[in-house]
Formats: sequence, structure tokens, C-alpha cells
Amino acid sequence: MKKPANEMREHILDVARALMTQKGYTAVGLNEVLSTAGVPKGSFYYYFKSKEEFGQALLDEYFEEYLSRIRPILKQQASGAESLLKYFQYWSETQHDDSVDNKCLVVKLGAEVCDLSEVMRQVLEKGTARIISLITDSIERGVEDGSIVTSDSVALAESMYQLWLGASLMAKVNRSTQPFLSALTMTKSLLG
Repeated sequence: MKKPANEMREHILDVARALMTQKGYTAVGLNEVLSTAGVPKGSFYYYFKSKEEFGQALLDEYFEEYLSRIRPILKQQASGAESLLKYFQYWSETQHDDSVDNKCLVVKLGAEVCDLSEVMRQVLEKGTARIISLITDSIERGVEDGSIVTSDSVALAESMYQLWLGASLMAKVNRSTQPFLSALTMTKSLLG
């Protein structure tokens, strides 16, 4: 039985995410995505106007899914510092395991697609801003409950997010969890 158009579109995006998480955006051609998804080559443009729109949809879906996973961690009934430490522990665990579903597309595709597509760069900018906003909220909660000391919650949130993006990149380069351990130590220090 043929899948409805919206289900097929989601199926294509899911298949593409798995492929691109492993190989990158430019290394995966549309033919590979469609053949892996079991979709006839000519029907791609029924679901997406262009590869750029496809990339935008892929990133939009990634951020929605990722934010739905981290929001409960960062908004839990715990101190702001505890919530942040649990989030960054989650980050460490998911970015080092072999599960393609949990890998960060910001780390994998960020530098690559920002030079290729202004639209995709904007999706990355907006999505990362939403993540930083959640981190900021946890920091502000921590300032209120006394578990975090800072005079600039936004700058601290940006710094911690950048620290962890860098740790993710270095973990890939070194094939080691050591960058995450260093980032966790620094995070604890930054939280005061």
C-alpha cells in the first residue's frame, strides 16, 4: 500500500538524516537518498521544490525533534545547575554513541551547509538560538535558586553551547570521549 504524501516526505527526510549524519550533505546525492528510501527518482520534486528546500526541511525537522528531547531535561524540577549538568551529560552520551538518530546535525552539517545555502544557514542560526534560549532559561532559574553565579545569563549560555559544539567536533577528531570530560569540567567551573 502506498504511503500518503506527508508520510512519504517524512520517510525521505528520515532516510536522508541517517545518510547525511554519516556522510555529510554534499556527499549524499539525491539518487542515494531516493533509492535508499525506495522512492522513484522522478518523484523527489513532488515532495520538495529543490535540494535546498529539502535541506531546509531536514534541518527544521531535526531542530523540532531535538528541542522536544532536550526541553524536558532543561525544564525539569531541579535546580538550574542540575538541569544543565543533566543536559550536557545527555549531550556527551548521545554524541559519542553509535546511534545515528541522536547525532547533532549542527556539528555534522553546520560548517558545510552555511557556505552552500543562506536559507539553510538561517535555519541553523534560528535553531541554535532556540537551544541557547533554553540553556539561558535554565541559567536564569539557577541564578534565582542560587545554584549558578553569573551576571550575564545569555553570554554564559552562548559560551557553554559553543564549548560543547567544539567538544563534539574534537570528540570526532580524536575518536575519544576526553573532549566531553574536559567540557563537563569547564561547564562546572563556568556555573560557579
